[in-house]
Amino acid sequence: MAKKAVKKEKSIEESLWESANKLRGTVESSEYKHVVLSLIFLKFTSDKFVERREELIADGKEKFLEMVEFYTMKNVFFLPEISRWSYIKANAKQDDIAIKIDTALSTVEKKNPVLKGALPDNYFSRLNMDVSKLAALIDTVNNIDTLKDKQQDIVGRVYEYFLSKFALAEGKGKGEFYTPKSIVNLIAEMIEPYKGKIYDPACGTGGMFVQSMKFIESHHGNKKDISIYGQEYTSTTYKLAKMNLAIRGISANLGEVPADTFARDQHPDLKADYIMANPPFNQKDWRADNELTDDPRWMGYDVPPTSNANYAWILNMVSKLSDNGVAGFILANGALSGGGEEYKIRKKLIENRLVEAIVILPNKMFYTTDISVTLWIVSNNKKERTIQLNDVVKNYRNRKDEILFMDLREKGIPFEKKFIQFSPNDINLIAKTFHIWQQKDNSEIYQNIPEFCYSAYIDEVRNKNYSLAASSYIEFINRDENIDFEDKMTNLQSEFYNLLKADEKSKDDLLNVFKELGYEIKL
Repeated sequence: MAKKAVKKEKSIEESLWESANKLRGTVESSEYKHVVLSLIFLKFTSDKFVERREELIADGKEKFLEMVEFYTMKNVFFLPEISRWSYIKANAKQDDIAIKIDTALSTVEKKNPVLKGALPDNYFSRLNMDVSKLAALIDTVNNIDTLKDKQQDIVGRVYEYFLSKFALAEGKGKGEFYTPKSIVNLIAEMIEPYKGKIYDPACGTGGMFVQSMKFIESHHGNKKDISIYGQEYTSTTYKLAKMNLAIRGISANLGEVPADTFARDQHPDLKADYIMANPPFNQKDWRADNELTDDPRWMGYDVPPTSNANYAWILNMVSKLSDNGVAGFILANGALSGGGEEYKIRKKLIENRLVEAIVILPNKMFYTTDISVTLWIVSNNKKERTIQLNDVVKNYRNRKDEILFMDLREKGIPFEKKFIQFSPNDINLIAKTFHIWQQKDNSEIYQNIPEFCYSAYIDEVRNKNYSLAASSYIEFINRDENIDFEDKMTNLQSEFYNLLKADEKSKDDLLNVFKELGYEIKL
C-alpha cells in the first residue's frame, strides 16, 4: 500500500513571507520586515502576558491580575486590554485597525518604561495599508505559537529571513545583516563570556547579546553577572534591537539614540571584558579625509584608511578591551593581507601579541552574501603559556608568541537547502581545539592537523610579511583544487604587495648607485 504523502509544514518565515507579500503595492518592500516584527512583538508579549495571567489565576491570585508589579517581577510586560493580541485579532477587519495597532504599541511603551524608544511611533497609520491584506497578515501571525520553542530567537530569525529577501532590492550594503545563530554560538563558545561587560559596536538586532545570554544559561552561569553595551546606526534596527532584548528581559545600554559608532561613540570610556561583533564588511567612505585623524581609539597605530573601515572596526574594539579582555568578530577575508596603513596596523597588532586566532568560515553561511569571511579572536589575555609539545620530545613553546589558524570550510551541515550552518558537534570540536591550544582544556595535547588547524610561531608570520591568510600556514593535502577564489586573491594580494615593495626597494637602490657615481636620475 502506497504511503500517503506528508505535507511539509511551512516554517514561520515562509508563512509570514506569503502574507507580507500580499501587502505588495501598498507598502514598500523595505517596510515589510518592520510591519511583521511589530506584530510578532505584540503577539509574543501578549502570549507571555496571558501565560503569566493564567499562572496568577492558578495560584489563587485573581485580585492581582491588573497589578503591573506581578508581571514585571517575572520579566513580563503588563498589557492594558487595548494592547492585548486578543483585542487586535478581534478588530483585525475594522477600518481603523492600523490606528488600533499604533495605539497598542504606544500604550505598551508608556506602561513599560524599559521599552522607551523601542517601538514604532504611528508607523502603521502612516503606511496606509490595505485593511484586508493587513487582516490576512494578522491571521498568519495569530497562528504562530511564540512560546512553543523558548530557545528560538524568533525576532532574529524573521529579521534575517526578511533581509535576505530585500537586501538587494533596498540597495543595502552586503554587510548589513543579522549574524547566523551558529556563528554567534561559535564565538560565544570560543571566548566564553561568563562574567563582566559585553560590547558590540554594530549590534544590529542584538543577536550577539541574545546568544551570549543563552550561552550563560546553558553553562549554568548567572545572567546577573553580565552587563551589555552596544551601538547601532540605523534607527529602525536600533528599535528592533531594543524590542528583541526587551521581550527576553535583557537590559542593555545601546546608547541614548541610534548613532554612527565612529562619528558619535556613545561608550567612549568603556572597557569591555568581551566583545562580539559582525560589523559592516569593507565599509567605504566611513570618514572624511580630515576627520578622526587624531581619534584616541587609534592609540598610536596608523590612522585606518578612508577607503575601508575594516581596521577602524578592529582598532575601535581593541581600544575598548579591558586588561584581560577578549574579542571575537567577523571581517571579510580581504583584511587578512594587503598593504598601506592596513599592513602597518596589522603588523603592530601581531607584534603586540594581540591576535590570538584566525578562523576561516565556510561560504554560504549568511543569507545575504557569499563573501568569504573570517572570525578573528583578539585578546589582551594571551598569557605566558609555556607547554610541552608531547610526551616524548621535551620541547617547549610559548603560546603568547603564536597564532592559531583554523580553516572551517569543510565543516558545517546543509541548512534550508542552499545555506550552511555549524552543527553542535562542529562547534564543540572547534571550541575544544581552540581551548586545548590555549591550555584551558588539558584533556589532550594540541597537534597541528592538515586542512584544519596550525599554530604558527610569530617568526613564521614575520617571514610571510605579516599575512594572516590561513592557507599560507595550514597544510593542505586533498583540497588544493577547492581553495576558493577569495582565498587565492587574499594570498595574491599579499604576494603582489611584497613584489611591489621589493620593486620599490630595487628602484631606490639603483637610483642611489647612480647618485653615488655623480649621476642623478629624476623620475
